[in-house]
Amino acid sequence: MEINPISTIGELKESGYKPQSIKDELRKNLITALQKNINPFEGIIGYDETVIPNLQTAILSRHNIILLGLRGQAKTRIARLLINLLDEYIPAVEGSELNDDPFIPLSRTAKDLIAEFGDKTKITWIHRSERYTEKLATPDVSVADLIGDVDPIKAATLKLPYSDERVIHFGLIPRSHRSIFVINELPDLQARIQVALFNILQENDIQIRGFKVRLPLDIQFVFTANPEDYTNRGSIVTPLKDRIDSQIITHYPKSILVSKQITKQEAKLTQTQNQSITIHPLLEDLVEQIAFEARNSEYVDSKSGVSARLTISAYENLFSTAERRMILNNEKNTFIRISDLYGVISSITGKIELVYEGEQEGPSKVAHILINKAIKKLFENYFPTPENLKKNQLANFYQNLTAWFGKGNSVDILLNSSNLEYENTLIKIPKLKDIVQNYFPKVDKNSLLLYMEFLLYGLSEYSLLSKFKLENGIQFKDMLSSMLNNNKAENEDDDENFSRANFS
Repeated sequence: MEINPISTIGELKESGYKPQSIKDELRKNLITALQKNINPFEGIIGYDETVIPNLQTAILSRHNIILLGLRGQAKTRIARLLINLLDEYIPAVEGSELNDDPFIPLSRTAKDLIAEFGDKTKITWIHRSERYTEKLATPDVSVADLIGDVDPIKAATLKLPYSDERVIHFGLIPRSHRSIFVINELPDLQARIQVALFNILQENDIQIRGFKVRLPLDIQFVFTANPEDYTNRGSIVTPLKDRIDSQIITHYPKSILVSKQITKQEAKLTQTQNQSITIHPLLEDLVEQIAFEARNSEYVDSKSGVSARLTISAYENLFSTAERRMILNNEKNTFIRISDLYGVISSITGKIELVYEGEQEGPSKVAHILINKAIKKLFENYFPTPENLKKNQLANFYQNLTAWFGKGNSVDILLNSSNLEYENTLIKIPKLKDIVQNYFPKVDKNSLLLYMEFLLYGLSEYSLLSKFKLENGIQFKDMLSSMLNNNKAENEDDDENFSRANFS
């Protein structure tokens, strides 16, 4: 849409323009979007039946809004998408400080311009992208930052006393007149700053350096907060909380399917990674399951939350781990393996807050535990668990496979092995391929190898095999002999245990 050719207040009067508040503007455009089945919140996944309806109701009610939820729940993204409900352009007095409406001037500057030029007063057109202001609340945010302060340089230049409104340097909120103003992490603001916000919301006035300025600001306020912040770093003062009309609770994805959609949408993969590296749905599910396990883990602080950014970073690292291996082996393409999950450890440790028990275990150990739990959880979707086999009197189903390990055999799956080396390692294990093909008779070769590796990991989680983390890979052995060897090693030399860490 081209900018409106109207350039003066007189022309604006002739066009039939009528001022409207930003809340009415949002309401009007939301009604149009609903009638035309247009989604202004494109890219927000998993909130169609929960958050979005509540948000639409708040906008229709012309409410100031607070989005309350744990980190990584798209609170800020939702706020930023509200600009889609603004008119594309609105008129303002040219040269005014506060986006003044030509028919309802607010600032002294705009009033003086209109008084001097009348209908010939120049107007400018403001695009909706310029009508959004966002501020991260921190304890050092001051009244001057948000509201404004007296500018001594302006006072000296204009030769005006400090009591004159024209010497005020307005802060972010007055400059967001007729706009959306977002404050992230509201409880982090000092109480006196929150009271100043309350005065703006309730009384439409600001107080700067001892004198009061009446400013009926027209602003759509959106606040975000983490429930934990109420007690951890601060709280929202009661008068302000009471003045925020609608509190909308956000949440994490409720299913792996929704979580996968978010991860794929947000993950930034290179063209090379997309073209050269294949990922199986099993690995996609495992990445998401890690986050689900973390949110329910006794080692992770549930009040802090586990951001959706964990799975996004893990997904990206998963591809990069496979890409690095592919480059080292001078291969043109590869597929992601179960063992590549150990390349996402850094994505996990940096995204979780541990409780005391988790700190005792250590971040890396907790990350391994979460991966193992995710594998165990999804194993039952692909293969029969030992418990189910016992119920169905098939207890010896895996016996031929585990018996081979019981004869002293072991398998090392090296993290940087080539595609051919990886295949040869798995194929040499008797009965492993047969078991997989019994359940997946028509899969392609890469999927077959992946399921074979996954079966080894799953059996180790059910204590039918022993899994050891090597410096450059994973070793699978017989569980009983591993336990005996470990006991023997402990008796002979306790220090030997530091050469390998058992994560099973």
